[in-house]
Amino acid sequence: MNRYNRNRIYVGEEEQEKVRETKILLGGAGIGSIIAECALRFGFEDIVIVDGDKVELTNLNRQNYENRDIGKYKAECLAKRLKRINPKANIQFHNAYIDKDNVRELLDGVKIAINALDFKSEIPFVFDELCSERKIPVLHPYNFGWGAFLTIVKPGSYQLKELSEEWSGFELKMAEFVARYCLFWNMPDKWLEKVVDSYKNESGEVPPPQLSIASWMVAGQCVNVMFDIITGRQVKYFPKFYFTSLRCDTE
Repeated sequence: MNRYNRNRIYVGEEEQEKVRETKILLGGAGIGSIIAECALRFGFEDIVIVDGDKVELTNLNRQNYENRDIGKYKAECLAKRLKRINPKANIQFHNAYIDKDNVRELLDGVKIAINALDFKSEIPFVFDELCSERKIPVLHPYNFGWGAFLTIVKPGSYQLKELSEEWSGFELKMAEFVARYCLFWNMPDKWLEKVVDSYKNESGEVPPPQLSIASWMVAGQCVNVMFDIITGRQVKYFPKFYFTSLRCDTE
């Protein structure tokens, strides 16, 4: 029986083949680890994973790793997991950080990129610019705890750095952007506003709080959007976005 038989009706045979042949690049194997498995199970069989980080205990609350992976490279652990799910898939991994020296080579043959890189430098912006030059759409997934956020950078169009050219603290700026947008359209998400305020008031440089819930939600968003791009369906491009949350505490 075909591995993707249960995709029928939702996904046509020709569409399934397009998915299988589409090469995707995961820049960052944190939230990208959940996206990778969702994509593989959907039918993406040509995946490149790039990340120089190693698995830490604090990753296990929301990323696709096990206790036995602690201290090992994320990209390699994830690649092995994906190969156990589908041994015939073409899974490449690089235990390295994306930088100005390797990004061009990594983009060879890529049709869709996922920018899940940490904003520790300007590299996420550089990555987007080079993808735009090669006409590669870039997905930007974010974990907002109780909510999943996804925006897509269209080649030759608006770039994320137009929101802010300063890379430091960019995740927080994106959360503030979403909260302001919701308030403007009379759809306030008070819980998100409270999270933003609480995080800004934390002392020292600490990573943003994240939950497993949003990791899985945004993975579904990414795979859905990639399918829509491949099959010519309409998608929202930045500054438009997708935001999903079941939280109802708007007052």
